[in-house]
Amino acid sequence: MEVRKVFAATLEKMMRENENIVMLDADLAKAGGTFGLREIFPDRAFDVGIAEANMACVAAGLAAYGFVPFIHSFAPFASRRIFDQIAVSIAYGGNNVKIIGSDPGIAAELNGGTHMSFEDVAAMRAIPGMLIFEPVDARQMEEAMPAIVEYDGPVYVRMFRKETPDVFTEPDYKFNLFKADVLREGTDVSIFVTGLLTSDALRAADMLREEGVSAEVINIHTLKPVDRQAVLKSVKKTGRALTVENHSVFGGLHSAVCEILCEEFPVRCAAVAVNDRFGEVGRLNELKRFYGLTDRDIADKAKTLL
Repeated sequence: MEVRKVFAATLEKMMRENENIVMLDADLAKAGGTFGLREIFPDRAFDVGIAEANMACVAAGLAAYGFVPFIHSFAPFASRRIFDQIAVSIAYGGNNVKIIGSDPGIAAELNGGTHMSFEDVAAMRAIPGMLIFEPVDARQMEEAMPAIVEYDGPVYVRMFRKETPDVFTEPDYKFNLFKADVLREGTDVSIFVTGLLTSDALRAADMLREEGVSAEVINIHTLKPVDRQAVLKSVKKTGRALTVENHSVFGGLHSAVCEILCEEFPVRCAAVAVNDRFGEVGRLNELKRFYGLTDRDIADKAKTLL
């Protein structure tokens, strides 16, 4: 199922249960899956128009009065375009606003370079008190929603809108916002991955296994704060770290993991990420190949650490 549909359905359910939850969109409710909420909750779901900075400030004001606002736009417009409003109006006052940035990085596909946010995590990580979450699939998005609402403070969510491969299929899967998920046990190299490329990392681990390499795959769904214990536990076993992300190599998952390791357990590290490039127009698989983000790229990069 599409992630945006699960997000919208879960949000609707939570809005029925909690009258303090409100939804604001910047002329992208249909794209974000929340278009129907305005009919169900006419006094709690709003379209502010193409005015993202105003949306952030309205949300900050609502949060100051005890509401729990969700705001949505495409990732570059929900992060870099309104960075000052997020930093000052939302985060500086610790306002409880949940920011949904949809289709980050290459997920923007045919919308092209202006719509591709390869720097949003780097920007949001620099804001004090900001929690950053990136779901793998619809199931994880659904499981995370109550925790996101319960967390008292600003949250930035990098949400792929469309359907993704199901990674979490176990009926007893228990989500913890602050704990990484070990998807595959291994002994030779630790692969830390987030969001859209998680299924690619798992396929890369299968390729490596066929080549005699045991790869551990860990999903880092919360990019701030990163689960330090999970990172250290895995790398102390394997002695090697590879990060995989749909983001610039600067300031995202790679930076977060390396910050932990250089302080506590220095090992050889490498990254599969976007290397100092702007976005391009293309289909998802084309863009993976263009930026070197395929399962084969991941497997080959892992082998350079051996």
